[in-house]
Amino acid sequence: MQLPATSRPDLRTRPARERILLTAHDLFYREGIRSTGIDTVIARAAVTKVTFYRHFKSKNDLIVAYLEYRHERWMSWFTAALQRHGGTLQALVPTMAEWFRSPEYRGCAFINGVSEIAPALPQVTEITRRHKAEMQQAIAALLPDARRRHSAARSLALVIDGSIVQAQFCADPEAVLRDLRQLVKLIGGERAHLQSSL
Repeated sequence: MQLPATSRPDLRTRPARERILLTAHDLFYREGIRSTGIDTVIARAAVTKVTFYRHFKSKNDLIVAYLEYRHERWMSWFTAALQRHGGTLQALVPTMAEWFRSPEYRGCAFINGVSEIAPALPQVTEITRRHKAEMQQAIAALLPDARRRHSAARSLALVIDGSIVQAQFCADPEAVLRDLRQLVKLIGGERAHLQSSL
């Protein structure tokens, strides 16, 4: 699973703004926002500075565009993967396994972004809150429609975020997935209570 793919043989045929955004996406996610300079993005995207600044007034504008793009791509992948793995609560673990096992995996772009640059760019926190809220909604859709559905979804989202961080630095991502499976099963055990709350 590549989210999104880092090898784009047709990148040079795409419009300049898209080349800049896709290049920035890969560099910001792989190398970090602070450590990636505008000159590097410009060189890798094969555009001029004039072209860059015609599309993005500043690096901050590019960061916001990157996170918005990442949100759309990640949520599209996440919801599709959940359905691909059965569309039930049990789909969470194989879905996250796809991502954790990807060679491109560098953790959550939004959590990373908040820790890197949110104090200087508050929009990063706003985008991250929206992203996490939509992730939680996607998890809630896996649960029965009951009074405690959203509470369980919040708990599961917290567990997912914890596993994302753990998988980023853990020497054994498979151990993270085993722990995640146990926690999902534990929270999933509340399904009977959820059903009885209807």
